[in-house]
Amino acid sequence: MDKVKRRNFIIITVVSLVIVTLGFAVFYFVRKANQKEAEVAEVIQMMNFEKEQVQKEYANLNQEFDGYTSNIKNDSLVKLLQDQKSKVQQLLEELRVTKSTNAKKIAQLRQELATVRQVMIQYVNQIDSLDKANKVLKTENVEVHRKYRAASETVKELSKEKENLNQVVTRASILEVTNFKMSPLNSSGKKTGWFSQTATLQFNYTITKNVTSQPGDKIVYLRITRPDDDVLTKGNTFRFENKNISYSSMKKFEYSGEELNDVIFWKVGEILPKGTYKADFFIDGNRVGSFSFVFEK
Repeated sequence: MDKVKRRNFIIITVVSLVIVTLGFAVFYFVRKANQKEAEVAEVIQMMNFEKEQVQKEYANLNQEFDGYTSNIKNDSLVKLLQDQKSKVQQLLEELRVTKSTNAKKIAQLRQELATVRQVMIQYVNQIDSLDKANKVLKTENVEVHRKYRAASETVKELSKEKENLNQVVTRASILEVTNFKMSPLNSSGKKTGWFSQTATLQFNYTITKNVTSQPGDKIVYLRITRPDDDVLTKGNTFRFENKNISYSSMKKFEYSGEELNDVIFWKVGEILPKGTYKADFFIDGNRVGSFSFVFEK
């Protein structure tokens, strides 16, 4: 091979090697660039995902605040929760405008989220404690009301029993007049069978034994009613059932609780018509006897 041909061969060989080397270099750099771009895209995708997760956590926390503030009745805790809720909304808005590639800012907002969640947990624990205390108070209040109602019912029953007992004692202590008998007397004080000769009416009666009645000085009132329902009276009255009523005659007596036979008189000052008369006896504000008698002659 002559020198010219040899030189051309060497030149061609060198150029070919350069071209191959440049091709391999270009291929290598292109491949590296594609790998780097893929890695960057993957990182951006991961950061987008991270941002979305943080946004979801903020949104969930916001809903939790809504749930608690709608159920609690404590105004102070509601105010504190609402303040934290406002802070969450502010941080969420800040997160929305933050670029996904700003890893530092997203990490900072996640830390803020953790802090707010910790604060909320403290408030929730306070709410739970208040709820438990409130339930205990409600239970105790129900028990107190139950005992109060039971005590009130007992008092009512005792009052009713006492009232009934008082009524029984009162009824038992009322005196009773029996063995009633009317005798017409003439002007000489003798019994007469002629009403036209009657000057005085004599009423014999018995006050029965009663150990429950208060002993002592008492007054018996006699009220005589004519057949025409007029009362034989000289204008005298006494108190009966919250009003003043007329009576015919009265007599003081001392009562010891034992049976007492007594007599009371009515001085006739008018012509007595024929018919059925009524004699009512009253002692201690009670009607203790009611009898009828007849004038026929």
